[in-house]
Amino acid sequence: MSEEDVDIQETVVIFDTTLRDGEQSPGATLNVEEKLEIARQLSRLGVDICEAGFPIASPGDFDAVRRIAEEIGPLTEGRKSGQPMVIAGLARANKQDIQRAYDAVKGAPRHRIHTFLATSDIHLDHKLKMDREECIDQVIESVSFAKSLCDDVEFSPEDAGRSDPDFLVQVLGEAIKAGATTLNIPDTVGYTAPEEYGRLIRYLIENTPGAETVVWSTHCHNDLGLATANTLAGVQNGARQVEVTINGIGERAGNTSLEEVAMAISTRPNFFNFTTNIDTTHITRTSRMVSAYTGMVVQPNKAIVGANAFAHEAGIHQDGMLKNQLTYEIMRPETVGLHASTLVLGKHSGRHAFRVRVEDLGYDDLDKDELEQAFQRFKRLADKKKVVTDADIEAIIADEIYQPPEIWKLNQIQVSCGDQSIPTVSVSLTGPDGTTFMDAALGTGPVDAAYQAINRIVGEAPKLTEFSINAVTEGLDAQAEATIRIQPSNGDGSYALNPQTSQHYARTFSGHGASTDIVVASARAYLSALNKMLAASSETASVVEQVVAGD
Repeated sequence: MSEEDVDIQETVVIFDTTLRDGEQSPGATLNVEEKLEIARQLSRLGVDICEAGFPIASPGDFDAVRRIAEEIGPLTEGRKSGQPMVIAGLARANKQDIQRAYDAVKGAPRHRIHTFLATSDIHLDHKLKMDREECIDQVIESVSFAKSLCDDVEFSPEDAGRSDPDFLVQVLGEAIKAGATTLNIPDTVGYTAPEEYGRLIRYLIENTPGAETVVWSTHCHNDLGLATANTLAGVQNGARQVEVTINGIGERAGNTSLEEVAMAISTRPNFFNFTTNIDTTHITRTSRMVSAYTGMVVQPNKAIVGANAFAHEAGIHQDGMLKNQLTYEIMRPETVGLHASTLVLGKHSGRHAFRVRVEDLGYDDLDKDELEQAFQRFKRLADKKKVVTDADIEAIIADEIYQPPEIWKLNQIQVSCGDQSIPTVSVSLTGPDGTTFMDAALGTGPVDAAYQAINRIVGEAPKLTEFSINAVTEGLDAQAEATIRIQPSNGDGSYALNPQTSQHYARTFSGHGASTDIVVASARAYLSALNKMLAASSETASVVEQVVAGD
């Protein structure tokens, strides 16, 4: 990215990798349409650069990145920067990966190739089986090739946090000479502390030849809970790009959280003295969309977007808030798009009131059919609950709108259970060809019986790896929201390529469902995950061997 695109003296560039690094979270598998919707929302949020995926991983990943580049890449509406997002593709440091990444992103008006190679001795010795000289040669060759295809090239020395700083200076200097425009310094395993990471950024900027010609970037993992602190330390020491994910999702303990960095900079302008292009009023909606699609539940005490982030239950806190909100609230909920409801919705509320409330919650882009679908679910819920809350509405939208395409659809479910009877469930589903199927099954409990019946109809028996159910709101009449994860029993469609290890790993598919009946919610969640799994099983994975120096 050139200085014409970003004022590197004042603006911190937000590079979002939710669709690449974030999707490597166990269970966070996304299909193409879900990735497109998230990318569209990231554009509304004001993200500067969207790392849309790892194109060589599979035909499906390539297609997702290509479509994001072509369909989302040109969008500028509502963006503070006035420019479309840069669409980036990740590539290992070999020509095959780099060419594939370029082919995927080239349809975007602004596109980037992001290539990487490990530089720590532990990675060079044990993973890559190469020495430092071979590493430098491969960096030069790879960055030069990427530059021949694309003007905007980012290079990352993987595991920089555990690399020899003087060797990093050598590698990064050669990357600049080869044409890199952004240099990203990953703390790949979340090992460094803030002072240490900030010092590394400053050392590299001060000692790398040509440092003033590139944008310096952070990429921090949260293994020690220091990702956001490390990222901000990097910014204070000269970095002007931050690599982040929505809700901090990612492998292991996750990545730096976009919302934490953006709000820290926004809330403390006198301390950080920077700005971003993020429209913070879209943070809450983006968080909930990513949570719904990935099945990664946001912990209640998560900063900025957790359910308790703006809750004040302690008596002393409540007393202070009533006197002056600044006593315990350093930012207003409205700044992150969280609005207190001014309308009480119930069974007598009409479409207009419902539409206004939905728009106030930030869902102003639903089409007529989606809005009607959600309204009908709202009316059914209102018959069972006296008051429908914002949380209920958002659960309805997540269950109706943020779902994979229905290969199998739940029509109805009937349950018989009790402590003196064998749980029995009958299920009616509509299949891919529109035919209705019915079956019944016994189980150790009603949810198990429902899943057994669904398995018999669908002809699959996936492994259930996680099951959770939570009340959306308080009260005995609350909706239940179920979240599950499954893995295919036969391995079809269950493997993805990890760009760092170049190893295939088992894919886990998540699903979510909501209902006032926990068995119905559980069945909806199971079918959601099954539909994702069945769609993925039709995708033919590409097997890619890592290209090392000399190949």
